[in-house]
Amino acid sequence: MIDYAYPDVLVDTQWLSHHLDDPNVRIVELAMGPDLLENAHIPGAVFWSIFSDLSLPDMSMNLDVSVIETLLSRSGITSETTVVAYGSDPAIGGVVFWLLTLFGHQHVRVLNGGHQKWMAESRPVVAEFSTFAPSQYQAKPMDSNLRVLQKEIQASISNAEQILLDVRTSEEYRGEHFMMKPPEGTERAGHIPGATHIEHISVINDDGTFKSFEALQTLYSQQGITPDKEVFPYCAIGGRSAFIWFVLKYLLGYPNVRNYDGSWNEWSRLSGVPMGSEVKQE
Repeated sequence: MIDYAYPDVLVDTQWLSHHLDDPNVRIVELAMGPDLLENAHIPGAVFWSIFSDLSLPDMSMNLDVSVIETLLSRSGITSETTVVAYGSDPAIGGVVFWLLTLFGHQHVRVLNGGHQKWMAESRPVVAEFSTFAPSQYQAKPMDSNLRVLQKEIQASISNAEQILLDVRTSEEYRGEHFMMKPPEGTERAGHIPGATHIEHISVINDDGTFKSFEALQTLYSQQGITPDKEVFPYCAIGGRSAFIWFVLKYLLGYPNVRNYDGSWNEWSRLSGVPMGSEVKQE
């Protein structure tokens, strides 16, 4: 992992296995529901729900600082705790990394290979999540430099120095599929005009680990996504794009990357904004 721009943001399964009982390390499993990895949680992990802990009813990210403070306090995390994030999807760790970095937590790591590699190596698992004595976490003000808002996204469509990066599946990009079925009449299909499409999972090897620096560099540079540009990743609800923000900024060292956390969930519901394509949902 030493070839990445900031290799310390990753930990491997061996490192984590040696720190399962470290009181200064808190393992976070992020998933849609607590039973997604039923009876196969990494020992010492606490559970965070994508829906009830991190999302608002309209599926946008809940970026209320008090909500973040409550979540971290509930997990027994202090400003000195090293948080190691994983989930069933390789992208999960990057979501936690972006979110905690957004609120100034300095010690966040992503488990390289995630749950997939942990299981493939027959490492220990448990049936129950862990609980810890609550802390009194105080988050820093949100760093607005890590996210981009809709008006700037719209302005970037005609700016050659700014790149919109759609990291959803090809079916979502073409307007043939929604990540989740939307309420009738509130979401259109397609993509933001001019967006380059590279699916988020393209950065991952078959074993769940990240591809090498060289492979990642080639993947993006071949599509004109280079460090001299400002890059705005987006997806459906801002999670997969947060993961690619992590890849571009911390693994490749791109200096100007901001996550459009409003993503397609916001853009597709706006009237008067341009659409790359539209396909009527069955």
